[in-house]
Amino acid sequence: MRASLFITCYNDTLFPETGRAVVTLLERLSVEVEFRPGQTCCGQMHANTGFRGEAFSQARRLVRMYQDAEAVVIPSSSCVAMIRDQYPGLFEELGNEELRMQFAAMLPRVYELSEFLVDKLGVEDVGAYFPHKVTYHASCHGLRGLHLGDRPMRLLAKVRGLELAPLPNLDRCCGFGGTFSVKNGDVSSAMLAVKLEDVLGTRAEFCTALDNSCLMHLGGAMHRQFAPMKTIHMAQILASTQSQPAEVLA
Repeated sequence: MRASLFITCYNDTLFPETGRAVVTLLERLSVEVEFRPGQTCCGQMHANTGFRGEAFSQARRLVRMYQDAEAVVIPSSSCVAMIRDQYPGLFEELGNEELRMQFAAMLPRVYELSEFLVDKLGVEDVGAYFPHKVTYHASCHGLRGLHLGDRPMRLLAKVRGLELAPLPNLDRCCGFGGTFSVKNGDVSSAMLAVKLEDVLGTRAEFCTALDNSCLMHLGGAMHRQFAPMKTIHMAQILASTQSQPAEVLA
């Protein structure tokens, strides 16, 4: 099995350890991983702020880059939701029938990381070891957009040494929402405060998720409050073994 890693601009710029973890994990599962260096952005922030032409440009680039890929793996439910939900409208709006057909052919081969592991590879036990108490935050795009369901929990449940602390109000948003947190700062901060109360109440050592955007939002608040909890992308937990522990930032 060969998979192309679309790391996303957010992870590439701010959280490169997530990309390294995905490669480590997939190669351990005998997946041949390729990285196409011409990749850029899925165009989500452009589309969400009304820059449709710029979003179309990014969408066109992504489709043309990956139209021949056996599988495209993306460690961000937010970006996968952008591709599934907004690309069809973009291509229809701008009247490019060729791209619409290329996209339709490519779309079934685009996977969020937990989807790829559970649905495509048929694996739940990835051989991970992470001896810590962890709570899982379900991002809005993963929960409501992709309907990931219990896939993340099933993967975490098979990690040796991991104690999973249930998070109350799992369906509650952290308040980030990309540009939402910029345009609606007061509302975003209020939502974050409520979410953080639930997260810290688990007394876990780590809060994990499938979106680093949510984790950055939560982690920033933890840092400002001098909270003892850390954030970590789920790929890093799944890539961790006794001989090769997770790359955890202090």
